[in-house]
Amino acid sequence: MNQEPGIYDVVVVGGGINGAGIAADAAGRGLRVALCEQGDLAGATSSASTKLVHGGLRYLETYEFRLVRKALKESELLLELAPHLIQPISIHIPYMAHHRPWLLIRLGLLLYNNLAPRPSYKKARSINFDPDSPLIKELTRGFIFSDGQVDDARLVILNAMQAARDSADVFVHHQCLAMSSVNGCWELTLRNQLQGSEKVLRSRTVVNATGPWVNQFVENVVKAKPRKTVRLVKGSHIIVPSIQPPDRAFLLQNKDGRVVFVIPYKQDYSLIGTTEEEFTGDPYNAKISTQETEYLIKVVNSYFRQPISKEDITHTYAGIRPLVGEKNQSATKASRDYRLEFENTSLPLLSVYGGKVTTYRILAEQAVEKLGKYLGNISESKTSKQKLPGGNIESRDKLFDSLMSEYPWLPVEIAKRWVGSYGSISFDLLAGTKGRDDLGLDFGYGLTQKEVDYLIREEWATSVEDILWRRTKLGLEFDKTQIARLNQYLLDKLTG
Repeated sequence: MNQEPGIYDVVVVGGGINGAGIAADAAGRGLRVALCEQGDLAGATSSASTKLVHGGLRYLETYEFRLVRKALKESELLLELAPHLIQPISIHIPYMAHHRPWLLIRLGLLLYNNLAPRPSYKKARSINFDPDSPLIKELTRGFIFSDGQVDDARLVILNAMQAARDSADVFVHHQCLAMSSVNGCWELTLRNQLQGSEKVLRSRTVVNATGPWVNQFVENVVKAKPRKTVRLVKGSHIIVPSIQPPDRAFLLQNKDGRVVFVIPYKQDYSLIGTTEEEFTGDPYNAKISTQETEYLIKVVNSYFRQPISKEDITHTYAGIRPLVGEKNQSATKASRDYRLEFENTSLPLLSVYGGKVTTYRILAEQAVEKLGKYLGNISESKTSKQKLPGGNIESRDKLFDSLMSEYPWLPVEIAKRWVGSYGSISFDLLAGTKGRDDLGLDFGYGLTQKEVDYLIREEWATSVEDILWRRTKLGLEFDKTQIARLNQYLLDKLTG
């Protein structure tokens, strides 16, 4: 392992789920690691998912048994490693005769039950819907299975925090402008996007985990030809006031073969998605289209008693998925599995092609193993046994009870949100506090000065968007006046 001062063993470019996961895995093995991200952590695709860790039931139709088995195993493991962020959720599949045959769905769910052991998740089975179901009265039977619901952006941030705890350097808002081979090492030029300054890093290996920018990075920064071609596919979601019970999600089958999830979200909302639309352009500019909006509304209204319209939409988001596959293949059929490829460069540059939230940990483990032949005798990965920050709890309920017992003055709504966001770190946030006034300014909906200062200090937050959309999801609630007040506080805090 390299010990020369000033030289990293691994520099990871890209602060999404794969990049943060690789940094955490490598740093946990004692390697000297840097993670750089041109924007905010989870600022693109990794905060634009359907918020599930799941096996991918529909991937069985394309015979991706290996991917489904891998994802099922990882979903069970992630539930153990981050019980504050991930919770099992029951997913109902209403049955319509003109969609997939009943027997085919039963066989698929039987496979789902048996491809990998998942004792924390309930087995799939057929069901009859109650009269009080939110579905239209014609839908009387279907299926139920279980997967995990996750705060995707916080999963990224916790991996970056774990990497930092293991001595990795994390450079947020640092764009990699250039890479070249200098005296047997990669030399990377980074620009601080907030300050305009530049710095140079030297590393024995580099990982390109830039997601939808993977080929663009190889071509424009490294000046090489990418090993793989990728297709950029946009997946969009809408959020509306809740149209279902808070403990029930739905998987809706559409006539075109695609599926749409309706997920209970942040107590008062329903999250609906996703779509699959070919995309060109800058992934940072991805937005839901009129056609996608109408598509999601139409699918939902064909199943639910309570119709929704464009006027009900409180928020939308879109993310770009880089899929490895033939260009003439439909996006629905394209594989969601990943590829790890060394580019044709004089020094080791490993590119991550594809991937999904559920399989990030095993992807990271395999990526670092591939780097091992250039780094010497590296130790084993710790990530399959290491709780993510805040995850050393028995359960959310027990943590909530402990918080309320030790801090009875803490507002219930704050305690509930902190349990699901910070886990046991909640006690660090409350250290030294004796009453509500010790939390400082109240920006609204339980977001206090104490929490904001923590997010700046420990979670690399620098903007209102960082805090409201990726750290807390309170952007769904804040009005313009509250946003302006929070923004002014951040300006004073960061520039004062």
